[in-house]
Amino acid sequence: MNTTTYENPLPLVLAGARGHGRWHLENIRRLADKGIVRLAGICELTPLGADEIPDGLGTPEQSADFGALLDSTGAAIAVICTPIPTHTDLALTAAERGVHILLEKPPAPSYAEFRRMADGVAAAGVVCQIGFQSLGSHALPAIHKMVADGLIGEVVGVGGAGAWARAEAYYQRAPWAGKRRMNGVDVIDGALTNPLAHAVATGLALAGAPRAEDVATIETELLRANDIESDDTSCVRITTADGGRVTVAATLCAEDPDDPYNVVHGTSGRITFWYKQDRVLVQRAGHGPEEIEYGRTDLLENLVDHLVDGTDLLAPPEVTGAFMKVVEAIRVAPDPVALPADAWHRLPDEDRRVVDGIDGLVAAAADDLALYSELGAPWALPEPPAKEVST
Repeated sequence: MNTTTYENPLPLVLAGARGHGRWHLENIRRLADKGIVRLAGICELTPLGADEIPDGLGTPEQSADFGALLDSTGAAIAVICTPIPTHTDLALTAAERGVHILLEKPPAPSYAEFRRMADGVAAAGVVCQIGFQSLGSHALPAIHKMVADGLIGEVVGVGGAGAWARAEAYYQRAPWAGKRRMNGVDVIDGALTNPLAHAVATGLALAGAPRAEDVATIETELLRANDIESDDTSCVRITTADGGRVTVAATLCAEDPDDPYNVVHGTSGRITFWYKQDRVLVQRAGHGPEEIEYGRTDLLENLVDHLVDGTDLLAPPEVTGAFMKVVEAIRVAPDPVALPADAWHRLPDEDRRVVDGIDGLVAAAADDLALYSELGAPWALPEPPAKEVST
């Protein structure tokens, strides 16, 4: 195990500084202002211009060679925000050099690649944090305590609902966008595995089933309104090893996009968690509704704290194993079914496709722990899909 003693600020390299990487640049600046990290390098195929680097981050070294950049900067941490198929190899490149890792979600496009990454990182003696920011929410332990205290009775299942919108241009943002595979390599860039992956991972965490061994069976329904390979309208139901149920429905073709949420259903109440807002609504028998807002621990800051003083990691690979089982079930499922032309319409002003009635179906799936086909969606699969058994 790596026994290096670290002191702030820790030198850091960011791989992938455009797109979502811009969020990481701003977060790194925030932590640099606190004296926690120092941006030592940026890895991009095309170097960033001075106007692309937030003020206060200086002039970090830039290179398209990730390994060489880690070597030359003496980085202690690598933040990896690159295309999904590159995650495992880049994480292992860092691990081989003793560099600790914050790896964007989804951590890998297949369970085999996830295991190769997680096992390689462990063997190298470095630590890895997976970028499911919602797992840093202080609402999660609070909800677990509410459930343990019996506030909503016995838990009968956990739902998840994500009704988002993405313009058609979203699928032109990168060559791999909306792909299941590219050049023979898995990508699996679908609604449940990438933009709304948090709804799945958070639902599994709320169910107390975050690890691979917590999954018994997985049912999927994958559909698409857009002219893409992957799903943009889909649902999944996970049966856990102890018989629990987690059902998550998602779309990128919403009528009226809204914040995604998870809901814990009990025999005498329910707890709704809007995970992007860290906001919780408790509804239970004999009491008025109670709304609570919580704080959140940033995952990069948590990783630094772990290295400096041994604070427990919030999102190590093992607590994303169940999520990766879902990714694998989606990977091996038949290709998403194209919705019939009369099931959706296009909003020219917004350059996007809308599935008629999908907002209500997404909410109903989370409420009833049901799949689209069980809710009577006219375009849903004619027969319930076969169950994918976890191995």
